[in-house]
Amino acid sequence: MNIHKSRFLRRLAIAIAALSLLTAHVQAQDASAGFITVVKVTGIGWFNRMEQGVRSFAALPEAEGARVVQTGPKTADANSQLKVIEAALATRPKALIVVPFDPPALEVTLKKAIEGGVKVVTHEAETQRYTNADVEAFSNVAYGARLNERMAQCMNGEGRWTVLVGSIGSQTHMQWAEGGVENARKKHPKLQLVDPKQESGNSTDRAYAKAKEIIKKYPDIKGFQGSSSVDVLGIARAVQEAGLQEKTCVFGTGLPSEAAAGLSSGAIDGISLWDPKDAGLVMNKVAALLTQGKSIADGMDLGVPGYRKVRVRKGPGVGVIVTGEAWVDIDQNNVGQYPF
Repeated sequence: MNIHKSRFLRRLAIAIAALSLLTAHVQAQDASAGFITVVKVTGIGWFNRMEQGVRSFAALPEAEGARVVQTGPKTADANSQLKVIEAALATRPKALIVVPFDPPALEVTLKKAIEGGVKVVTHEAETQRYTNADVEAFSNVAYGARLNERMAQCMNGEGRWTVLVGSIGSQTHMQWAEGGVENARKKHPKLQLVDPKQESGNSTDRAYAKAKEIIKKYPDIKGFQGSSSVDVLGIARAVQEAGLQEKTCVFGTGLPSEAAAGLSSGAIDGISLWDPKDAGLVMNKVAALLTQGKSIADGMDLGVPGYRKVRVRKGPGVGVIVTGEAWVDIDQNNVGQYPF
């Protein structure tokens, strides 16, 4: 090998090394500019729908061309989610967006993230202390009142009704139930509540058994309000078996794909929920505002349906709670618009 060729190879090696360092630096910059959403579990309809919202954020100017991804554990448990969050933080993202499986289990890790300069946004986690902003689709009490009002209108404002919860220990379910009870008390004096807050155990079969008991005890029952997403499914089975589709009004939280058959048969009259696609989008928009050094103000329009005039209040820890009015009301006429 002559001296000129040797010099050329050395220069080439130096150039390749420099290019590698530059590429690594650019990749590190991309990672540090990223928005990472970590959900409770991957591969289910709810979070597949949420990912559509995350992807739509990536195309917005607010994303500034940054890396925008959604990830999560394959199994729904706190430990698995924590590992995914730790792996995400190792890439030094600009913002971490989390739908916590178990909020208390994440406090130490999210505290470190915030102290390290990462903006943290959570969802369905009003009790989370270490979050810059927790985004809630609605006030739980107002949501329960909304469900109840739909049921009351269907019942023409009179008759016996009852409400089921997944468990008495579920804070959100109890708030929805209490919101419904209060709405009926204030606005519909001819509604008669019977056997309130029966526990379904988040089980379709148990909701079915409870509804059967209530129908047997009160043959003239006209209204059911469910809380767990499977309550309406169990209630519908009992109503259909008793041939009461035309005489009862069944409303509750539910998934469109699961409730579609009951809505079609008339055993379910309506469901409500919040669209996870919109939640995925708005969480990332909030994260972008925070990374730009902006605050989330009361009455702010976040540019997403249901979040156009948000309420903002101090959270239990370092951040704020951002609340919309993003419930979606579904019946047999529009259920096909929500494929999840």
